[in-house]
Amino acid sequence: MFKGVFLALISVATLLSGAARADDAPTYSMVLLTENFPPYNMAIDGKNFAQEANIQGIAVEIVRETFKRAGIGYSMTLRFPWDRIYKLALEKPGYGVFVTARLPEREKLFKWVGPIGPDDWIMLAKGDSPIQLNTLEEARQYRIGAYKGDAIAEELARQGMNPITVLSDKDNARKLVEGQIDLWATGDPAGRYLARQEGVTGLKTVLRFNSAELFLALNKDTPDEVVQKLQTALDQLRKEGTVDSILGKYL
Repeated sequence: MFKGVFLALISVATLLSGAARADDAPTYSMVLLTENFPPYNMAIDGKNFAQEANIQGIAVEIVRETFKRAGIGYSMTLRFPWDRIYKLALEKPGYGVFVTARLPEREKLFKWVGPIGPDDWIMLAKGDSPIQLNTLEEARQYRIGAYKGDAIAEELARQGMNPITVLSDKDNARKLVEGQIDLWATGDPAGRYLARQEGVTGLKTVLRFNSAELFLALNKDTPDEVVQKLQTALDQLRKEGTVDSILGKYL
């Protein structure tokens, strides 16, 4: 009888030990990369490198809440330049990058969670500029500034418009008012926010040529169940009004 009781205790202990190991097992965790792209993502000190609590913005708050709700672990780093972090997310399993436009040519390169927020594509000019545009083709004759590696710059280049690119989109606000470019191809609301940060006001929209949504792009090797958990969590946050509340804090 003693032997039977002893074996039963051993069995229970083994089961409890297995349960404990299961509870202690690390959850799936991701490396999230972003850039200075106000008001969606930005370093609190304005520099080109920041981690965790030193990063803020619309997308940062939404992504944090999404991962928290989904129970997925993550680390978050803001780095520069965009081309570098985009390439890391493209090539490294367990990596993700935000925010970026979900374009047809990018569709199969990543797995997607979103949308996180709007990003209309616009042409900005100085307030006293005589430029008036009805179509994107009409902008071809002008010097157009854009952000290197951004979806807008890539689209303009594909159409043979040869935008003048810079490594930081806020530099285009200064170049526009100083007459170094005629038009600034940027996102809305991002462009206006960046201009205000540079002390530039009074710019006018002369063309709105695309409406896009911004997403979190995950390396294509990310497990489907992780992607689904994140998407479900984001959908719940949007339904509850959390996403709109975060947007309202910045815009």
